[in-house]
Amino acid sequence: MTIDPKVALGAALPTQEFAWTPSDVQLYHLGLGAGARWTDPGELRYLDDRDPQVLPSFATVAATLRATEPPRVSFPGVEIDLAKVVHGSQEVVLHRPIPASGKATSTGRISEIWDKGSAAVIVQETTATGSDGEPLWTARSSIFAKGEGGFSGERGPSLRSELPDRAPDFDVRTPTLPQQALLYRLCGDRNPLHSDPEFARAAGFPNPILHGLCTYGLVCKTAVDTVLDSNAARATGFRARFAGILYPAETIRTRMWLEGSELVIAATVVEREDAPVLGDVRLTFTA
Repeated sequence: MTIDPKVALGAALPTQEFAWTPSDVQLYHLGLGAGARWTDPGELRYLDDRDPQVLPSFATVAATLRATEPPRVSFPGVEIDLAKVVHGSQEVVLHRPIPASGKATSTGRISEIWDKGSAAVIVQETTATGSDGEPLWTARSSIFAKGEGGFSGERGPSLRSELPDRAPDFDVRTPTLPQQALLYRLCGDRNPLHSDPEFARAAGFPNPILHGLCTYGLVCKTAVDTVLDSNAARATGFRARFAGILYPAETIRTRMWLEGSELVIAATVVEREDAPVLGDVRLTFTA
């Protein structure tokens, strides 16, 4: 057993201090394919040298941009082999728009641990506070640890929800690049599952897969560009469950339904008969 729920549940995560610059924001957006429409004014707002607008999904990489080593799944009461772990879900709630440069401190805890029988789900919640003492965002993420269940814990809730029973208001296809994962890993996620063919095969995949958070950011950008007129400042939150894998060079199909100030989204893979890649996706925004 590499999870001790009595120690892990509620345990504080290490405090992190970090900073970012407009160049970091540009690199992140380039990792999501920004600039494909290189003469479009809305697209170029992501890549401005002095004051680029910032997608809410940038919060998922802001603290790890300088990382050059594969991540470790090591917390109080938790020690898990990286090869056993997949990202389960991710949510970012913005308390204000993310500035193009800044300094912040993140604090967090392990908020939930669920026993799924053959696996365990570990939920972390962190809040980033700016240098002015005001909160910037709260992030909530879960990891799915294969073979780590069976500790007689609670199974936890099901997060699956139904899509609206009507045709989508928007239906967009977003291609990815063959080198998409190799570019995105420069944002701090050096997990070899996304770059090393032998590691990927040992983990059960024929080739390296795209980072789930890259897909997450790609879909977030697609929604902002399509529905919010490429105005990232209107987005107040974004969440998704990782429902499948995407290989670099595949195409994401993003179907979107407007429901008041929320966008309900389904993301699938065009080349594999619309196999799901993200589920339970929601983008919240202001008018």
